[in-house]
Amino acid sequence: MTDFISSGNERLDKQLKFIAEIDKMTHVLRRTLHVDGSGRENDAEHSWHLAVMAMLLGEYAEDSPDINRAVKMVLIHDLIEIYAGDTFAYDKTGNGTKEQREKDAADKLFAQLPEDQGTEIRSLWEEFDKMETADSRFAACMDRIQPFLHNTLTAGATWENGRVQSADARIRMAPVKKYMPRIWPWIEANIENAEKKGWLRKSDD
Repeated sequence: MTDFISSGNERLDKQLKFIAEIDKMTHVLRRTLHVDGSGRENDAEHSWHLAVMAMLLGEYAEDSPDINRAVKMVLIHDLIEIYAGDTFAYDKTGNGTKEQREKDAADKLFAQLPEDQGTEIRSLWEEFDKMETADSRFAACMDRIQPFLHNTLTAGATWENGRVQSADARIRMAPVKKYMPRIWPWIEANIENAEKKGWLRKSDD
């Protein structure tokens, strides 16, 4: 950042530089298409979408999450992909190395913040990843519902390209069945429709 002018406040400088650094999220492309099919969404768009979803869908959660904390989680959950890259949910090879790549990225990224804020955001990121609390489970459900919805509206684009089987889609969506069961009938209806249309492969295909 050769044009950055120091504020004279070390803490503020770190914060401003971090804010500029995470602009790189806009260049991390995901497999998921925009609903109009015009192109692939980026990580920043995805995170914004999840935050709005969390504000709207909290009433369907079974274990009373703190929506404000969940919003924070979905906004920061993919920051590490600036360095680690996006890993397709159904890429078994990529997911085999994901944990270490993302840990290394977290070490690099969150160290750029003032220590207290870096620790706080990393803690939220780790909580989201472990999916052991009501807040993180709800946030994880948002992370699954959003690309699922996009697939249902784009002729199963990423499912077809990834040759995804319906059994794997059900496994991926299992947290929704467990923690937001009122939404599950809609999920199941769309999986069955995707099977009929050939967007998702049946397990014996």
